[in-house]
Amino acid sequence: MTIRIYNTLGGKKEEFIPIEPGKVKMYVCGPTVYDSCHIGHARSVVVFDVIARYFENRGIDVTYVRNFTDVDDKIINKANETGIDSLEVAEKYINEFYEDMDALNVRRATHEPRVTGYMDQIIDFVGKLIGEDMAYEIEGDVYYSVDKFEGYGKLSGRNLEEMEAGSRIDVDKRKQNPFDFALWKSAKPGEPFWESPWGPGRPGWHIECSTMSSSLLGDTFDIHGGGKDLIFPHHENEIAQSEGANKKTYARYWVHNGFITINQEKMSKSLGNFLMIKDILKSCHPEAVRLFLLASHYRSPIDFSDKAIAESGTGLDKIYTTLERIGNIPGISGDVSDKDKQGEPGVPGKLGKHWQKFVEAMDDDFNTAKGIGILFDAVRSINRTLDKNKDEISASLKQEIETERDDILKIGNILGILSLSAQDYFKQKKNIGLQQTKINPDEIEELIRQRTEARKAKDWKTADDVRQKLQDMNVVLEDRADGTVWKIEN
Repeated sequence: MTIRIYNTLGGKKEEFIPIEPGKVKMYVCGPTVYDSCHIGHARSVVVFDVIARYFENRGIDVTYVRNFTDVDDKIINKANETGIDSLEVAEKYINEFYEDMDALNVRRATHEPRVTGYMDQIIDFVGKLIGEDMAYEIEGDVYYSVDKFEGYGKLSGRNLEEMEAGSRIDVDKRKQNPFDFALWKSAKPGEPFWESPWGPGRPGWHIECSTMSSSLLGDTFDIHGGGKDLIFPHHENEIAQSEGANKKTYARYWVHNGFITINQEKMSKSLGNFLMIKDILKSCHPEAVRLFLLASHYRSPIDFSDKAIAESGTGLDKIYTTLERIGNIPGISGDVSDKDKQGEPGVPGKLGKHWQKFVEAMDDDFNTAKGIGILFDAVRSINRTLDKNKDEISASLKQEIETERDDILKIGNILGILSLSAQDYFKQKKNIGLQQTKINPDEIEELIRQRTEARKAKDWKTADDVRQKLQDMNVVLEDRADGTVWKIEN
């Protein structure tokens, strides 16, 4: 089975054929670090984390580059507002990014370059464009000449002449064309700057990614990714710069994830719905957030709401509850820490039908939405088997359950979930619920004790009243042979 990817450049699915067999080189635009990360950032990072995991599981060597833009107008403005040096601002939010992404079980990229570490290469790149007559310098500023690049607009489908006719952009009369964009900006008072052949200044946004990607992956690489909002002008300008300088195809496949809305509205600070990851994680388990982000196809828009995230949490509960049930079967472990580590990338394990269907879904443009449906098919299959065979489970059924468990864990590993034991997951979720609701766990334990005593005395009314009181506190009880356990409901 071959992997097919929807290529924004061309607007269709194409068979993925890497430049070098068995290897993938991928560049994804990372954050501009001037504020805390929001849920939109999380979607892009999680999507490409899964894509990298999947390639690796298929036995492909992945070189994954995700950058930090650590010098930018927004960072400088934040520094001026707070009185903190711009590099300190960037460092603060890079650390926050790692905290958020570590919580979401996002793995580090192979390389995570910062713009400030590539100034010499950026200056050389700008000089090369001037040498190729693709750029020009005016009073310490350097601009790319869009008229000189015949393919301008091929990624976004925009026509330069039509864009000029409908243009409402502020006209800088020094430019040869209103759409010419900055490669190098001359220094303004109080701003960070670097020395260059054109005087002190700093790079434009677009040239940074062209430089870092070519420095780490070569002039031509396999996949360039990012959010749909980057298609124009950022990625369009990257193509113009890179292909204008090197006269080679820049990236062969362009992959863009869709937008996130909040309760059917675009995220906006003015609307007060700009959801930061760190705030979401105060009330939601990180694996539930990750499951939510992957429950729709990466190219589709998704809407974040309390209902949607609660449904992801409920679904995750079902998976972990099933793994817990498996762990209670003598001779079988449902724990992800099981020594055979079937969920580890690249380990074949026992290939079950659910895993094979998952691979088919992922081979079709990384369809995690369909893949998650297959994951729940496996969960339902195991539960049906356990429900029908409560008294005794034969050796052949145990083998079947083990295979399906392996499928669940391997799928979970690709999706970046199910990384905990069921016990640890429910403990973490309980702690999140307690912090959110401010419920005293000792109070809950005391109410459960009262209910247990009432049940022993066959005082069913008191037992029901206590249970109702707990339900009103969003505490769900589960009576088991070894006692009553409780959970905080989403």
